[in-house]
Amino acid sequence: MSEPAYFSRYDNLHMSRDEAGVLLLRMHSGGGPIVWDGKTHRDFVDAFYDIGRDRRNRAVILTGTGDEWMLRIDQDGLKEMGQPWVYNRVALDGRKLLENLLDIEVPMVAAINGPARLHSELALLCDAVLCSEDAVFQDRHLEWGLVPGDGVHIVWPAVLGPGRGRYFLMTGQQLDAQQALQLGVANEVLPKAQLMPRALELATRFARLPTLAARYSRLLFARRYKQLLHEDLGYGLALEGLSAAGLNDQQVP
Repeated sequence: MSEPAYFSRYDNLHMSRDEAGVLLLRMHSGGGPIVWDGKTHRDFVDAFYDIGRDRRNRAVILTGTGDEWMLRIDQDGLKEMGQPWVYNRVALDGRKLLENLLDIEVPMVAAINGPARLHSELALLCDAVLCSEDAVFQDRHLEWGLVPGDGVHIVWPAVLGPGRGRYFLMTGQQLDAQQALQLGVANEVLPKAQLMPRALELATRFARLPTLAARYSRLLFARRYKQLLHEDLGYGLALEGLSAAGLNDQQVP
């Protein structure tokens, strides 16, 4: 059977699917570690939608390329966010990005292959989070002069608890793989060479579950996050946009 057309539609996502129905979704830029920019933001929205409506997908692995999960951002794009019509699109994509991810109604495994200092909420909204030993979690919104309002303000306090979650976001705290495991952010920590084989083993186990049990379990565990996002994501994105408006008058690191 030929691959679906959407597998090759997105420049920053490499997709492949095995006979068990496990979709491997690898983020990249030009074959190397991903650099997040406006196009990437838009493409991920559409890609998650395509993945979610393809019922031949029975489980999904989300991972990065090389030694980074997601670390880099287009710095010029940060200043552009301060323009109202630019941020209007950013905010729309920001909502649909997480909504479409949670609308993928099959189990998801995040394989964190290195530093996750950007959009770590994408990993935490998966059903299993596996980390290589060199993985690091951090949020850099405030370092860049932005309110952390794109969903991390919802997901991290939900995972760490309100006090630890606020501290993590406000201070730019770094959590290494073992700390992430102890705090319940990660489910397993593995040597680098074992990360992807273990992710595939776990995703294959999920893919072999009875179809409705697997899909409805994903729906069950995603429901609370959908409620939280509905309540607070729009407000967080609005405040992030207001903070972005000041970046044109400030030096962006």
